Amino acid sequence: MNCGFETVELPLETAFTISRGTTTTAENVVVTIEHGGETGYGAASPSRHYGETTATVEALLPELLDVVESVGDPFARRAVHDRMRMIARGNPSARAAVDIALWDLAGKLLEEPVYRLLGLSPDETVPTSFTIGIDDTEAMANRAAEAADAGYPILKLKLGTDRDVEIVEAVREAAPEVVIRIDANEAWTPKEAIRKAEGLAELGVEFVEQPLPASDEEGLRRVYERSPLPIAADESCLTADDVPRIADRCDIANLKLMKTGGITPALELIHAARAHDLEVMCGCMVETNAAIAGGAQLLPLLDYADLDGSLLLAEDPYDGVPVSDGRFDLSAIDRGTGVSIR
Repeated sequence: MNCGFETVELPLETAFTISRGTTTTAENVVVTIEHGGETGYGAASPSRHYGETTATVEALLPELLDVVESVGDPFARRAVHDRMRMIARGNPSARAAVDIALWDLAGKLLEEPVYRLLGLSPDETVPTSFTIGIDDTEAMANRAAEAADAGYPILKLKLGTDRDVEIVEAVREAAPEVVIRIDANEAWTPKEAIRKAEGLAELGVEFVEQPLPASDEEGLRRVYERSPLPIAADESCLTADDVPRIADRCDIANLKLMKTGGITPALELIHAARAHDLEVMCGCMVETNAAIAGGAQLLPLLDYADLDGSLLLAEDPYDGVPVSDGRFDLSAIDRGTGVSIR
């Protein structure tokens, strides 16, 4: 097996702001694993919020890829996963890049799409939301109208301002037919979250994602018990180990491959969430298709999807699963995750 990686800098189509700050570019570290004349692709999109940077991923990948080569079997993902966790338990995006690449490689070697390796149907998918970052109210409303006109049926609005309800009112007026989801990225207090949820419910919002800091577990329970809207846990839910702890504090577990460490542990989180009667969403960071294509394989297992990371890019060196009107067409994949170099 021949393994390698490279870092790519990806410009965003527009500046992207959440309650924690603004970004205009995203760095992803793309992993390649070659075996049997095929190449598997995966990518890491590290987040400082979770203690990772491009530099930490680059520093760890040689050791993680040594694990792949020492195992020597492109189908032995469990063995690779377990050894990687021993080396880099706190570095999930680095592990995710390797895990996604192994799944892609396995599908290519077997000449089957990854979703078929998982026993899933391409017809049982949910549409992805399209995210609109924090901006002035008029700009967010205009972007919402543009996204709706482009065929996206679901919009996720980043909030965490002193005009949150005003923003949603403007977006609802600009795009009256779309489903609206809210993500506060830990910006609210419990009282604020309950108050705002009441106003947002009147505007037809579907659910609120991560209203409070992950550290405020009792506050999240209080919001969950009093909110008229369902609550999704993102920063509060990193791996399957977190599911029992959040099960009485939210309605929806939001997984990300960059938090779990790839497709293999994401499956564990999904099963744990189902066992605790939670709905499941798969989200993403700002990611190239080399990573998004991996998350898309899980769509038939999900209740909600927020896999728009590559859609926010001005350009992406990789093609992935085709998206039309917010739906990923898994049936278009011949083998692997569907990723290829443009």
